[in-house]
Amino acid sequence: MGEAKRRKEALGEQYGKEEYILPWIPITKSQSEQFMQLTTRGAWIGIGFLVVFWLTIRIVGPAFGWWTVE
Repeated sequence: MGEAKRRKEALGEQYGKEEYILPWIPITKSQSEQFMQLTTRGAWIGIGFLVVFWLTIRIVGPAFGWWTVE
C-alpha cells in the first residue's frame, strides 16, 4: 500500500482539506497567505500615496506660494 493511501485511510474525511492555522481560528493557511499579499500590496500603495503627497506639499506647493518653508 502506498503512502498516500495510508494517509488517506488515517485521516478519513479530513484528507485533502486545508489545515487551519490554529484549531480555534477558522482561517486556512492559503487564506492567511492571501491576506498577507493583500496587506503588503496595500502598504506599498499607501507608501506611494505618501510620497506623492509629500512631493506635492514640498515641491509643488511652494511653487504656487502655498506652505512656504522659511
